[in-house]
Amino acid sequence: MSDVKSTINPDEVAKFEAMAAEWWDPNGKFRPLHQMNPCRLDYLTTQIATQFGRNLRDARPFEGLRILDIGCGGGLLSEPMARLGATVVGVDAAEGNLPVARLHAEQSGLEIDYRHGTAEALAADGEAFDVVLAMEIVEHVAVPQEFIDTCAALVKSGGMMFVSTLNRNAKSYMFAIVGAERILKWLPNGTHDWAKFITPDELEDMVLNAQLDMVDRKGMVLNPITWRWSTSARDLSVNYVTTSLKA
Repeated sequence: MSDVKSTINPDEVAKFEAMAAEWWDPNGKFRPLHQMNPCRLDYLTTQIATQFGRNLRDARPFEGLRILDIGCGGGLLSEPMARLGATVVGVDAAEGNLPVARLHAEQSGLEIDYRHGTAEALAADGEAFDVVLAMEIVEHVAVPQEFIDTCAALVKSGGMMFVSTLNRNAKSYMFAIVGAERILKWLPNGTHDWAKFITPDELEDMVLNAQLDMVDRKGMVLNPITWRWSTSARDLSVNYVTTSLKA
């Protein structure tokens, strides 16, 4: 698959590979993701259950669903999806993330198919999934439209694609760059490039170009008093997540 064109940005891969050992440290460099994860999971699981007619009160409500987690990192989303019964493939271009992900899954008694590779390689192999997760990754790829096209190609007919990213405006610069990286030191300086942030309307255009229908978009908002995240239908000014369907 070495000849398959990829939208991967090697510099971005190197950033996250350097932090691989800290994936499961809730107070480490991935602290923001750990804090955001309950909010992300609540949104994802509710949308998936609604689309496929599943009851989240069941022991394994996602049994029979095949889910792809692109840019899976240490498995913060892959593991909960596997616990809910889904067959999960986690793919990451940063090879150093995968031993961490595999070890943690093994220790948790979970079977997850973790692979070193790219979305483009999976598409070239004819892979298809009921659900494709592309969370906090599109702002790190070289060509966002091509990446979204590839993600869409991996979705089965009747399936779903989730994309979360950061809006591009003055507020997101202050919160994600100045606040999170420079003041609070939640992330190493340079983790994000504000110029690569994508507005919700820009992302919707990309999704439409990829022949999917964006049916929902919500902001993910941090309460500075409780330090808890929640979804918002009105405030998409910094972090946001979208749901798209394939006919």
